Amino acid sequence: MIEKFDVYIEPFQLWRTMHIYLPNNYYESHERYPVMYMYDGHNLFNDQDATYGKSWGLSDFLDHYDKPFIIVGMECNHKGHERLNEYCPYDVENGFFGPITGKGQIYMDWVVNELKPMIDQKYRTIPFRECTGIGGSSMGGLMAFYTVIHYNQLFSKAACLSPALSLCIHQLQEEMNHHDLNKDTRVYWSFGTGEVSNVQYFLKNIQLFNDEIVRREAQSYIHIVRNGGHNEATWGKQNQLYFDVLWK
Repeated sequence: MIEKFDVYIEPFQLWRTMHIYLPNNYYESHERYPVMYMYDGHNLFNDQDATYGKSWGLSDFLDHYDKPFIIVGMECNHKGHERLNEYCPYDVENGFFGPITGKGQIYMDWVVNELKPMIDQKYRTIPFRECTGIGGSSMGGLMAFYTVIHYNQLFSKAACLSPALSLCIHQLQEEMNHHDLNKDTRVYWSFGTGEVSNVQYFLKNIQLFNDEIVRREAQSYIHIVRNGGHNEATWGKQNQLYFDVLWK
């Protein structure tokens, strides 16, 4: 089942909708559940909410998955280019879409200090890092990787689908150099060959971080989708795979 409610993001002085997936028997059971926080929450569950009319179909998948989860789908800022600003942790001068004012760390500080405690109080979560993951696609995939590095004490898993690493690859390398990575960390990477003009270049960027994760004795998995595009249809087809990689 899906619940929605609005929360106030104090640093941005904006209201934002949260899309919450709960197991269908949530209110009949007394169980506690692991949690995945996911960017672009409006694109996850229902086609009618999705920006381009096609969702990941994540609720249908989880209704039949062999492990129950709570998903916190965090809707993005739809105004102008604010999604780019909120989903980038660093300032970028010459991005593909123009300059970006990175608000990603401000946003995630709010998630960590305000939203996660709220979710843990409102729902029967298992609040520990071992049972807390993060996920997203494109800019959300970039933010998922940033989050599992910068806030590794709280997030142990990251699903990074079609991550926009090239926007700030050097800053991400510096980020890794300044943070420890727990050995139980798991990262899932993917991209489609139909969404990039240079497959080897995109793969090389991912491998750069994959190799560092492995060097630190954590786990990293790369999945290349043959003819896959930069869209919800491609990402939704990976629901089974990234959940299996991260949680089994």
